[in-house]
Amino acid sequence: MYNVNKVRADFPILSREVYGKPLVYLDNGATTQKPRQVVEAMVDEYYNVNANVHRGVHFLSQQATDLHEASREVVRAFIHARSTNEIIFTRGTTESINLLAFSLGEAMVKEGDEVVVSAMEHHSNIVPWQMMCERKGALLRVIPMTDEGELQLDALEELLTERTRIVCCTQVSNVLGTVNPVKEIVRMAHDKGIPVLVDGAQSVPHMQVDMQDLDCDFFAFSGHKVYGPTGVGVLYGKEAWLEKLPPYQGGGEMIKNVTFQKTTYNALPYKFEAGTPDYVATHALAKALNYVNDLGMENIEAHERELTLYALEQLQRIEGMRIIGRARQHDAVISFLVGDIHHLDMGTLLDRLGIAVRTGHHCAEPLMRRLGIEGTVRASFSLYNTKEEVDVLVDGIERIRKMF
Repeated sequence: MYNVNKVRADFPILSREVYGKPLVYLDNGATTQKPRQVVEAMVDEYYNVNANVHRGVHFLSQQATDLHEASREVVRAFIHARSTNEIIFTRGTTESINLLAFSLGEAMVKEGDEVVVSAMEHHSNIVPWQMMCERKGALLRVIPMTDEGELQLDALEELLTERTRIVCCTQVSNVLGTVNPVKEIVRMAHDKGIPVLVDGAQSVPHMQVDMQDLDCDFFAFSGHKVYGPTGVGVLYGKEAWLEKLPPYQGGGEMIKNVTFQKTTYNALPYKFEAGTPDYVATHALAKALNYVNDLGMENIEAHERELTLYALEQLQRIEGMRIIGRARQHDAVISFLVGDIHHLDMGTLLDRLGIAVRTGHHCAEPLMRRLGIEGTVRASFSLYNTKEEVDVLVDGIERIRKMF
C-alpha cells in the first residue's frame, strides 16, 4: 500500500512552517522537493568522491566517472531507451530543446522550411524554434486547440507538408494538465517522414514514459521536476538521428582530435557534452529516479490521480470557481480563477496562509492569449501531497473569496 505519510518523512522541507503556518507545497509543476536520499548522495560525493570525470587516471576520477556513467544507464532504463548513446546530459529541458533546435537547424533547415509546435507549449519549446527559424528563414506553424484544451489533430494533418522539418509537442501541458496523444502525433508525423520532439518535463514525474512505446525521435526532461537537483536534465535522441546532427557547443570532452586546421568530434553521447558535466548532479538524478522506481510509478500515478480528482471535486464547490482546462485526459495540474479576483492577489494571500501555488502566465503567454486571460493560479500535485492539503487549499480560497 502507498503510505504518503511515510513518503513525506523523506522530505524534510515539508515539515517546516511559512508565516507560522504549516507549509502546503503545491508548486510541483515548477520544481519538486528533494528527498533525503538525493541530498545525501550529493553531500557524500562532494565529501568522498569529488574529482573531474573521464580525464583522470587516478582513483577518485575513475570512481566519479563510474558513478556518472552508471547514472546514464539509470536514465536509459528509466525511459526505456535502447542505448546509453541516446542519453545526453544537459542543464534541463530548456537546454535540451535549445541544443536540438540549433543542431537540427544547422543540419536540416533551410529558407522556406517549417517547424510545427502546439498552441499549449511552454516558452522553452517555442522560443528556441523561433530563434532557429529567424536564423534560417523558416516558418513556425501552430497546432490549434479546442476551448477545452485539447489539440486538434485534424488540423495537424493539414500542417504536415513536405516542408515540415520537425513537430514539437509537450506530453503534458504545464498550465492545463492536458495529456496529449503524443503516440498519435508521432504516428501522423512518421507517416510523412517527419521527426518528433516530445517535451516530457511535466510527464516524467507523473507517469511511466517508454521511448520504445512512444517511438518519438527526441525527448527532453528536467531533473529538478522529478525530485532530482537543479541544473541537470536529459535529451534523449534516437541514435540514428543524433549521428546526423552537428555538435551544439565546442570545447573539451566533445572532441576526438584537435589541430588548428581541423577538429574531429567524439562519439555519442559525448559529441553533445562539451566541458565538465555536473557529475554530482547526474549521480543525484539517478538517485531520484531510483527513488521513484522504489515507490513504483503505478502507485504514484494512482495516488496523484485520486488526489487530483478529489481536488477538482472540492474546488468546483467554490462560488465563482473557473477551472482552466477541461481535457478528457488530465494530469496532476489544476489552473483556476475565482470570480474577479486577480490571480496574483489570490496567490499572494494564499502564501500568507502557508500555501505555495504558482501564479501568472506560467511561461505560456501564447496559450494565455488563446484562452483570453492574463494568467491563472496553478496548483500542481505530487507524490507527497495529501487530501488534507487540498482541504487547506480549498478553505484558504474560500476565506480569500469572502474577503473580496
